Amino acid sequence: MSQWFTEEVSKVDNMKRINNILDIKEYLAGKHKILNRQVEEYNGKKYYPRIVILQYAKTILNFETAYLLQNPITITGEDKVISPLQKVYKIGNYNNVDFRNLDKMVKYGNSYEYLYFDDMKNIRSKIINPEDGYPVYDHANNMTSFIEHYCVDNVSYYTIYYPDIVQQWNDEGGQLHQTGQFNNVSGLPIVYKNMNEIDDCFGRSDLEDIISILDNMEDLISKFSDSFYKHHNPIPVVIGQQLKGEGISPNIVGGGINLDDGADAKMLENKLDYKSFESIYNTLKQALLDISNTPAVSLNSQEISNLSEVSIKLLFSLADVKAGLNEKFIREGMQERFRKIKNMLELKGIHLDDDLFNGVDVVFQYARPQNEKDIIDNLKTLREINGISIEGVLEHSPYTTDTKVELEKINSEGNKC
Repeated sequence: MSQWFTEEVSKVDNMKRINNILDIKEYLAGKHKILNRQVEEYNGKKYYPRIVILQYAKTILNFETAYLLQNPITITGEDKVISPLQKVYKIGNYNNVDFRNLDKMVKYGNSYEYLYFDDMKNIRSKIINPEDGYPVYDHANNMTSFIEHYCVDNVSYYTIYYPDIVQQWNDEGGQLHQTGQFNNVSGLPIVYKNMNEIDDCFGRSDLEDIISILDNMEDLISKFSDSFYKHHNPIPVVIGQQLKGEGISPNIVGGGINLDDGADAKMLENKLDYKSFESIYNTLKQALLDISNTPAVSLNSQEISNLSEVSIKLLFSLADVKAGLNEKFIREGMQERFRKIKNMLELKGIHLDDDLFNGVDVVFQYARPQNEKDIIDNLKTLREINGISIEGVLEHSPYTTDTKVELEKINSEGNKC
């Protein structure tokens, strides 16, 4: 059946997955559960409850992405192989592509990337939104095709990726029809996904681990704000006999009542137990930081002073663990991208040796705060005992952004001398 893809995107599993992604997008855009609070009645009048929205989720997920890829990656290997790859990376702005892939993987569990030649025959990548992507797997979890589907102005658009061709369809005019077919030079799109205990084919959003905690924090602080405002509405109580008469003129002191001898009057008010609120809220916030592997110091929840390099590593140890997992997931996609780039370069007549290509690797530089003086002193000591090369010193130096360029400058300075 030539239009099988329409049935594929309509499957219940796919619709549930896409709806979940759209729910996450709405949450990150500010549509939280606390907004469903209803208008109440207090003292005979309508009372609009306080609604406090905490956008901790966006901050935590952005920190997770930036911690791994805020600093550009370094491609290592033989110069004959990495030079063409670095050129592709620079022209295709792949540092930005990597960041966007990780951002979508962290937020939605999946990201999809398709490589193609642009009009200038440069290799570039198109990132397919997770809510538009429908990878098709066989019984052994091998991807056999990929569907990109979205709607614009009530018109459905389909792009079907097969290993050798790409087809485009839409239903503009009311009838589904094919609008184009092209050769596929890079194969099926690359799938970036994190770990999912239930489904090996699709990832799971990191937001799902913390959203219940955030909902409780918003509910707690919103209801406490309500009780604070209601606290300023005390109830007047008179004990004993009140004398008849107009009482004290309100024009003199603002208001008053006359009481018989022995009578009493008081204002009863709610007592706010702010210590209990503080304890519960801080417990929830600490749980939020622990489960999301976010250092407390990153959210201004911990005071620090001058720290050694070891102390900094201890503070960010959980963040390092999370970044290590994300590095593993995104590295798998990068290695597949390198293989596709190699095949596409061969179509342009650029051949990369297979043995040298197998030695290509990627080095990530975490955005962990550093005690630069300790690092430089350690590198200096290693260099003095011939425990590290000049290139190694440059690679680990916090002031070096491009090791290859810096090494060439050092060599040229040596020649001039």
